[in-house]
Amino acid sequence: MKIAIGADHAGFAIKEGLRDNLLADGHEVKDFGTNSAESTDYPDYAGTVARAVASGEFDRGVLVCGTGVGMSIAANKVPGIRAALGVNDAEVRLTRAHNDANILTLGSTLVDQETAARLAKIFLETGFDGGRHARRVGKIAAMERAGQV
Repeated sequence: MKIAIGADHAGFAIKEGLRDNLLADGHEVKDFGTNSAESTDYPDYAGTVARAVASGEFDRGVLVCGTGVGMSIAANKVPGIRAALGVNDAEVRLTRAHNDANILTLGSTLVDQETAARLAKIFLETGFDGGRHARRVGKIAAMERAGQV
């Protein structure tokens, strides 16, 4: 799978470990930065990763900041993106199965490296259930097309 990843300074260390884990698992990974723990602005990385996923160049994305919330808010401004904060296994599984989330956001203050790796693995291995959930995701896409979001 082709994965786009990015982080701000607060998520830098977790992102570095995730990149290595994803590569070891056989994924094709593009790291959109940041490349240090020096202070940066999360919307810059969220926007770049979100546009890369929305364009279809990448299958999914993973973003990391301090809480994961800022990345989620910023990424969701890009039409076609369904970014979801992941904190536990069940939540991450359901964001894929029910919401067809295409970007996982993680908070470096909420998860450690081991948990982040596990959550990313669940995110990438879980499929979309479709059915009634597809109808709902379709309604979100219709809102985007109508300029309602």
